[in-house]
Amino acid sequence: MRKPLSRAVGFATLALALAGCQQPAETSASQVSQQTNNVTVPDYWPQISFDTANRAEVEKRVDVLLQDMTLEQKVAQLMQPEIRDITVEDMRRYGFGSYLNGGGSFPGGDKQASMQDWVDLAQSMYEASVDDSLDGTTIPTMWGTDAVHGHNNVIGATLFPHNIGLGAMNDAELIKRIATATAKEVRATGIDWIFAPTVATARDDRWGRTYESYSEDPEIVGTYARAIVSGLQGDISDGNIDDEHVISTVKHFIGDGGTNNGDDQGNNLADEESLFKIHGQGYVQGLNAGSQSVMASFNSWQGDKIHGNKYLLTHVLKEKMGFDGFVVGDWNGHGQIEGCTNESCPQALNAGLDVYMVPTGAWKPLLENTIAQVKSGEISTERLNDAVRRVLRVKVRVGLFDLPSPANRSLSANADLIGAPEHREIAREAVRKSLVMLKNQNNLLPLSPNQRVLVAGDGADNIGKQAGGWSITWQGTGNQNSDFPGGTSIYQGIERVVSANGGSTELAVDGTFSERPDVAIVVFGENPYAEGNGDISNLEYQRGDKQDVALLRSLREQGIPVVAVFITGRPLWVNPEINASDAFVVAWLPGSEGQGVADVLFTKANGEVQYPMHGKLSFSWPASPTQTVNKGDGQTPLFPYGFGLSYGEEDPMDEALSEQASAGDVLTTHPVFVRSIQKPWQIVVEHKDGQQTMNSNTLNAKAVAIRTTDRNVQEDALAIDWHDTANVSFGANFPEDLRDFDNDHAALIMDVKYAQTESQVSLLMACGDNCGATIPLADYAQSSTQWQTVTIPTQCFSKKGMNFAEVFTVLELKAGADTQLTVSDIRLVPNAKDLPECVH
Repeated sequence: MRKPLSRAVGFATLALALAGCQQPAETSASQVSQQTNNVTVPDYWPQISFDTANRAEVEKRVDVLLQDMTLEQKVAQLMQPEIRDITVEDMRRYGFGSYLNGGGSFPGGDKQASMQDWVDLAQSMYEASVDDSLDGTTIPTMWGTDAVHGHNNVIGATLFPHNIGLGAMNDAELIKRIATATAKEVRATGIDWIFAPTVATARDDRWGRTYESYSEDPEIVGTYARAIVSGLQGDISDGNIDDEHVISTVKHFIGDGGTNNGDDQGNNLADEESLFKIHGQGYVQGLNAGSQSVMASFNSWQGDKIHGNKYLLTHVLKEKMGFDGFVVGDWNGHGQIEGCTNESCPQALNAGLDVYMVPTGAWKPLLENTIAQVKSGEISTERLNDAVRRVLRVKVRVGLFDLPSPANRSLSANADLIGAPEHREIAREAVRKSLVMLKNQNNLLPLSPNQRVLVAGDGADNIGKQAGGWSITWQGTGNQNSDFPGGTSIYQGIERVVSANGGSTELAVDGTFSERPDVAIVVFGENPYAEGNGDISNLEYQRGDKQDVALLRSLREQGIPVVAVFITGRPLWVNPEINASDAFVVAWLPGSEGQGVADVLFTKANGEVQYPMHGKLSFSWPASPTQTVNKGDGQTPLFPYGFGLSYGEEDPMDEALSEQASAGDVLTTHPVFVRSIQKPWQIVVEHKDGQQTMNSNTLNAKAVAIRTTDRNVQEDALAIDWHDTANVSFGANFPEDLRDFDNDHAALIMDVKYAQTESQVSLLMACGDNCGATIPLADYAQSSTQWQTVTIPTQCFSKKGMNFAEVFTVLELKAGADTQLTVSDIRLVPNAKDLPECVH
């Protein structure tokens, strides 16, 4: 990775270098540069055209508000804590400008929180913010949420296909309808502001957020950005957002889809013109549509963290492009800037960040430190006032000063809106249009609905799997079909169509059947994941574990025609799976309306096509596990951008695809908890009164409390507090074959921090009843309350009886009352260095 630029290198120097000698040779003479505050910004960054008719009136109202605000009140407007970390009384005392709920965070920590629970919290926070008894201000707060494919944190909401599927539709009008429906469902819970749309142009499908990108093509990204912002906010040319629409956020500014090696929060090495042409189009179109907020990105550009990049946030976005809304940070993103912590970061505000997203307990020291930094002159009063003005400007435009309180707004607590039939129909239409058919030998599809249909695969009757990440929980894990009331699994959709037309269905995950079927539909694919967890080293599907292709082959070998329905958040190398199918359909991550898949796969009763196979690839499909391929880059993908078979079209695939994975069988690290729990592992607390599974950000059992916390990045550590003797296990329902990690070079490695050095913690690996090994943590960890990396050779467990061929529990932590331990980055490493000797 390229060495970060020195902080001593001025932004003017950086801008001149990128705009000058590093520009592509084809830069035209018309692409002259403009000096903004002595910083040169190339003219390919355009001035946005958005304006409102009531600008002067808005600015007058903001002037009046600003002149009466104290320093403390101003700084509070720039703080955005999370609902798990503040109380209503905190809001009354400090008057935060905004607050948020993160993915998998709910009112009262209750995953099953009702619509009324959401509205009640919004009402309480609002009332506290306008209560001037403690903080002296009546400025209303606003609530922001990640509604990235529908109101995805709320039980019963409509979940639309993730962005990658929407890109395959190439239908901007439908995108606008999706956004309008989402805005209504969000407003029904009393929330004002959505952290969407994501306008990343993903260029490396190994990136775990690829499914949040509409396309590798900047044109689709730009067109969709305009459509979704228009749908979320409505027509705000008169300067007002009504209470059926919400504030939108184009994110993450800028270049998150183009990081080196597809690393989440990594480094984008593009030259400036490429940054604009490839990664900037969503911002051009989204801001021209009037988006009122921009979220800064976790990634770096040319070595500098965006959260601290004054050239991009201030000189490009605000001065050159003319954006007059506010820039909000991402989850403690300011703390990643060189020289900053989560609790103190004047560099971010000075660079152009306007709102600190500061979850966890860091909000209070950050607020106090920022006040002190303004007093000392480290942050100028001019910069502070500009940031506050931007926040207030948007609040005036959105009508927060004029609207009634959240509980009394027109859509609040309207039970007809969450998962409304008309919204589900929009989602179902999007599912139908997003499907892409890669193979259809002998025109097997569409199917007659009056047949005997076997539906197999672990994705067949699994709404959580088809919904993917950012679905109720942050990573989309820990969900069951009952968590999606009103939704339909793909199997349920198929069963409805077939039974209504005289056919029959049989559901069998493993492909066994009681009566020989006429056709088998196998639904399989990626398990849910979100940022961080989704990063992969290469694009081979089910590397080393070929259960799905074995299922496809077993059915086909019995002479049963096989339709593969692939659930995925990105193009993957699936040559063996395509070869083992007669038809292969990419369903992406369709959301809560699996019925839409069945709509397209089956004909009407009379044999006529009911719905066409509409979707076309908005991402090139890789020809090998290691290929990083994009439209127009001179490479030959397996299926090019824009490919997608239609019904009745001749399938050009006349021979089997190569199944030789050029990536080889290189053994890689096996993550257990890296930013969150990794599949197939789940966290279970076992104590004398029973056991509980951790399905969200917190678990409060009688004997132990666990919560995610921030160490380096968002929720990358687990804080465990034992109140009584209990075991915290990282286990799986079925045994895992981890024999590759049972050798002289492999190790279990994790980072730990004691709360007190006398804590006694035991580590256990288990391989079934009376099979396993226990090791005292103190044998390998130092007696210290600082973070340390603990390395334990796996052979130390083997010598004590651990069988790595069938691992049920990869790690278990056992401790007694009054023990506190924080753990992070738990993994099995095949070739660890500097292994210690086993302690016997």
